[in-house]
Amino acid sequence: MSFRRLLLNIAVLLAVMAMITAGFWQLHRLSERREHNSTITSRSELPVVQIQDLAGIDDDYDEGDNIEFRSVRAVGVYQVEDQVLIRNRTFQGSAGFWVLTPLRLPTGEAVAVNRGWIPHGAGTGTSPADFAPASGEVEVVGLVRATVTAAGLQQSDPSGGVLTEMARPDLTRLSQQLDTALLPVYLQLQAQAPPAGDWPVPVPPPDLGEGSHLAYAVQWFVFATIALVGYPLILRRLGRPGDRDREAEVV
Repeated sequence: MSFRRLLLNIAVLLAVMAMITAGFWQLHRLSERREHNSTITSRSELPVVQIQDLAGIDDDYDEGDNIEFRSVRAVGVYQVEDQVLIRNRTFQGSAGFWVLTPLRLPTGEAVAVNRGWIPHGAGTGTSPADFAPASGEVEVVGLVRATVTAAGLQQSDPSGGVLTEMARPDLTRLSQQLDTALLPVYLQLQAQAPPAGDWPVPVPPPDLGEGSHLAYAVQWFVFATIALVGYPLILRRLGRPGDRDREAEVV
């Protein structure tokens, strides 16, 4: 066996191993997605309870992961002056903002409510009050969502000053500029009484689709099979006396 042929064999073997690994990785991602969807479904089907029954101001922010996607009810008054916009959010392919407004509860603390999405042009150069809800007491029904903090190479929001825009619903950062104690979770609004106007548009519930992981896994396994079957056939053909002159073109 020539040295070039040996190198080619090793390269093909490594390529097959990489394709098989990629296929199993896609299956792992599919398993994670299904488990995540099962968690969302099981939690969202539980009875609607008051937000104070699930979260308190003394709870850690990590507690949000254990009750995320529960359906809850909250009654209170929106604190429009403390409203912030969460930038770089999309809806039906259009860029915009989420409108995050603290809701002061009768017990004195507040819970942040993601009231929905507004288009990018609407959020630029405007006051948070331009998207204010009706004044007075409201009843909100929504999904519990966990706080989101910067991870990896993501840049955190400035630690000082009062922010009118934030990169993500970071409740730790939001609480720094509030006079009211903030619960360690926020609500993704689904319904409100009295009802809100045309803006903001409520954020849709989480997507329960499985994505393309299974199709990608099958694709990688097919590629690996083609390589495992096809490459030996090519080598066998090159081994025939009349085909030896083609070997140089392959290797």
